[in-house]
Amino acid sequence: MSVTQELIDKYKALVDQEIHVGLWLEIDQQRIDAFARVTGDEQWTHVDPQRAAKESPYGTTIAHGFLTLSLLPYLTQSNHPEFFASNYPGMRLRVNYGLNKLRYPAPVLCGAKIRARTTVKSAEEVRNGVQIIYLLTIEIDGVEKPACVAEQVMRVYP
Repeated sequence: MSVTQELIDKYKALVDQEIHVGLWLEIDQQRIDAFARVTGDEQWTHVDPQRAAKESPYGTTIAHGFLTLSLLPYLTQSNHPEFFASNYPGMRLRVNYGLNKLRYPAPVLCGAKIRARTTVKSAEEVRNGVQIIYLLTIEIDGVEKPACVAEQVMRVYP
């Protein structure tokens, strides 16, 4: 059996199962400000704590949705070398192919802690590799609604 077929079989057996829960990460104003500078999105709801305290319905600044999304590699720990070797045996390359769905049901308030939960949605063969779709849910500590829900499409190649 090929390494490609072995990987497909491994992930098909995991469909609809949660395979990872990440560590909590606090989102502080310094991280929000740095993201705002890099992206040019310096809207006051993100970078002006005094104005946000007075005018925002949240009473504080909030993280950018794209900041939350950009933290997925950290929150899922998916770029750690040991993660790759243990999760994609026989593969040499992983490519972020994109997102099928993306929503931000709840804002991430400055000072909140977030973490990611990963569930396998599907696995199938694609030209010269394997496509795995993950359901990623970024939850906020103490908040019922998640900060972000995304279907991420990853491709791995031998």
